[in-house]
Amino acid sequence: MTIPMQTRLRRIAASESSSAIALLAATLLAIAWANSSPESYDHFWHTYIGIDVGSVGLEMSLQHWVNDAVMVLFFFLVTLEVKKDFVLGDLRDWHQASLPVVAALCGLAVPAVIFVLITAGTPDVGAWGVVISTDTAFVVGILAAFGSRLPVQLRVFLLTLAVVDDVGALIVIAIVYTDSLDVAWLAVAVGVSTVVYLVQRFRVWRGAVYGVLGVILWFAILQSGIHATIAGVVLALLLPVFPPKRDRVDRAETLTQGFRRTPNAEKGRAAAEGILSAVSVNDRFQLSFHRIVGFVVVPVFALANAGVVITSESLQHAFSSTLTWGVIIGLVVGKFIGVTASALLGRIVGVGELPPALHARHIASGSLLTGIGFTISLFIVDLAIDDPVAQSDARIGIITASLVAALAAIVALWCTARFDAAHAPGRIELVRRIDPRRDHVVGPDDAVYTLVEYGSFGSLDDLGTQEILDEVIAEFEGDIMFVFRHIRPDAAGAPEQTAEALEVVASQSPRLFWSMRRDLNRISEESALDVRSLLRATVNVGANLSRMENDLRRGARRARVQEDFLDAESMGLTKGPVLFVNGVIYTGPMEADAVIAELRATLPAARAAGVTRPIGKETVDNERARTQ
Repeated sequence: MTIPMQTRLRRIAASESSSAIALLAATLLAIAWANSSPESYDHFWHTYIGIDVGSVGLEMSLQHWVNDAVMVLFFFLVTLEVKKDFVLGDLRDWHQASLPVVAALCGLAVPAVIFVLITAGTPDVGAWGVVISTDTAFVVGILAAFGSRLPVQLRVFLLTLAVVDDVGALIVIAIVYTDSLDVAWLAVAVGVSTVVYLVQRFRVWRGAVYGVLGVILWFAILQSGIHATIAGVVLALLLPVFPPKRDRVDRAETLTQGFRRTPNAEKGRAAAEGILSAVSVNDRFQLSFHRIVGFVVVPVFALANAGVVITSESLQHAFSSTLTWGVIIGLVVGKFIGVTASALLGRIVGVGELPPALHARHIASGSLLTGIGFTISLFIVDLAIDDPVAQSDARIGIITASLVAALAAIVALWCTARFDAAHAPGRIELVRRIDPRRDHVVGPDDAVYTLVEYGSFGSLDDLGTQEILDEVIAEFEGDIMFVFRHIRPDAAGAPEQTAEALEVVASQSPRLFWSMRRDLNRISEESALDVRSLLRATVNVGANLSRMENDLRRGARRARVQEDFLDAESMGLTKGPVLFVNGVIYTGPMEADAVIAELRATLPAARAAGVTRPIGKETVDNERARTQ
């Protein structure tokens, strides 16, 4: 099972907020070290270390070992995450990813253009790659500090943007900043890459095999003249990523049960291998390297590269340099303009749509964070600039721009959060208006009353609510529109795949959604819901089981479910079922008579505010199910 986006966001926020602190501490330590003892700092990082294996030898300064070898793990991890997002994640759904993708592309191009305009005619004009990247660790760390005061959709938007931003930076490093090329070694690298491809095609799952091939690939690419970190990109792109298949999971379960019956070393090894082979090597490497990269690799890189000597003379030289100002304006102003303007204009012209909880103020304040270009910006300085004085100017510019962007973003986000809190309605209103083109609806589109449930399955509350809803719908038959949306189930409820399974079945036929919903409620009265219950219900309602299993494994409808989950969380809903009566949250007793009374009492105010009017009803398919 692939990890849901929101769960991934929680884990990333928790770990990268801490890694952002580690990165900041390493940066401050590097600056303090470089200024307290410049000779010591320079001597340490420029100490040459060599490795000889037979007739083959390699010697580099310690700084270059960090930049050319250790940072391979950073680019390897980034590319693993990017590939998974494109194959299984949100980037496979253009409807959801289009605006962040467009914003990221403009956020790459606009800063580069501004930098070129400012530095035109100088030797540093080719260093435009310094201003294109965003440091994801700092961005997520700052957002995590605001917690629930900002819409969770803003985190999703910026995280998706950061993924595309990373792709752009990797492409620039690979294409633009390669000075010379050794064709013989490049051929060796291509040969090793071919071996990796063939190995993964033969379904070799052991990570050690790919690790050995990765080291050989790194050495070949280093010798070819292409920057060695591209080895991490190539290897990650070749590694397989897939959702666990049912047969592999069943096999792992059988082996585990065998170990439980006969707990010996042989059975234990077989069970462990069965479990590992059921999970893609992409997922396993991400799990293995995430903390190593966040807490070791990136801080060590900052320690080796952020040591700028700050004196009155160096500052005076830097701030009189077009290079420094090109970096500062490119990152702070260019990123803000590129991301904000493209996202808002893209929504206007119909490239994509923002979640209802996101407004222009959220995009504008969040886009300031993208001006924090630190890790990859410092990395590109070493590739694009040869002169040590110019490198110092660029690093001062990067540190200054990142500091200005962070402070500006914190102030803007704080003001945005205050504005949201001050203008929040007295009672929670439905954040996404009813849309018969996307929602699951019972009743006429022009119904007098509207009733929306954010619910799940499997708990006693879910079962009791269904009986109440049946009474309410019967009371207003023909005059009420009922809508069901998903809320993330609690630990005691049904598995999280339940919502996805319902959406997959609904994609086969809208009528099947309500049939399967009734069947799941019936099954949950008899026993706890599990994956087998979903399969049984699929067969019971007459849906295509093999298609459902395949779509569920691929996450074909995961984005649709995540929209409901994120909408619920943006309204502060953590546990279902929750009812919205005529567009406003219902807080009274969960009794049919009370809900009916609330529907009648709130109708005039709801009509005046326009919250009961559904959108897009003119394009609704006339064949959509109208009865439960």
